[in-house]
Amino acid sequence: MATRIKIVTDSTADIPQELLKEYDIAFIPLKVIFGEESFRENIDIQPEEFYEKLVTYDGIPHTSQPSPGEFCDLYKELTADGSAVISIHISSHMSGTIQSARLAASMLENSDITVIDSKLVAYALGCVVVAAAKAAKAGKSKAEILELIQLMIEEVNTYFIVDTLEYLAKNGRIGKATSFLGSMLNIKPVLTIEDGLIAPFEKVRSKSKAIDLLIKTAKNYAEKHGELSYFIFHANCYADAINLKEKLMRELNSEEVFLMGSIGAVVGTHAGPGTLVLYFYKQGLDEI
Repeated sequence: MATRIKIVTDSTADIPQELLKEYDIAFIPLKVIFGEESFRENIDIQPEEFYEKLVTYDGIPHTSQPSPGEFCDLYKELTADGSAVISIHISSHMSGTIQSARLAASMLENSDITVIDSKLVAYALGCVVVAAAKAAKAGKSKAEILELIQLMIEEVNTYFIVDTLEYLAKNGRIGKATSFLGSMLNIKPVLTIEDGLIAPFEKVRSKSKAIDLLIKTAKNYAEKHGELSYFIFHANCYADAINLKEKLMRELNSEEVFLMGSIGAVVGTHAGPGTLVLYFYKQGLDEI
């Protein structure tokens, strides 16, 4: 009998509850901290509550990673029946979460636990995790699932608009986008992810033009690679997300545009409200 494979991620993956449940994905929460109050993401605080609290909070909250002990407890629970675990997490350049996971795995040397640095964040990570979980549910081998994970990591595209670089700068997550600082008056920065870090893509004059740039970028990619699947997330800017979805469907004549939901509290802490993200990859890439 083949060993069952269980998929683990962390709460920054922004995977909607219904998908976590459908594909039996285990997640470990990061925490968002407002002064003396600490909240486990997607357990103690949901995105809508977080953005409401952020508006009235004097300052910028901070975040903390799970401890090795928390990972140990989860891994012990999941491997108790002899199952193997593939644990896929936020970029090591953005969080120490992966170090906690690796330390926990090393403490459980009799268990089959593989920890993967996705070099991604938010639903880019989520795309990889969901694809892996679908493959695990379909009974694919560990080797097949690991091959799919690497393919997805290489092929998922992330482009996003932030209202301000203030949050990324103050929380130390601005990465290579520091080149945009000092020239941001009346500018909307469009950013991407490169080698696990936030990187500059282009500067435009308005959010409307930034949305048009996201669509143009997706269109150019589709012309080279064929039909794509698209996923849209937002940080308390639902109207912008709907606008992007409608324009994208119209411009690309595609039914594969999914408005998935809100950016979670931890990523929202670093990106700030008003952030709008488009993820895409070649249709069918997530199937093996």
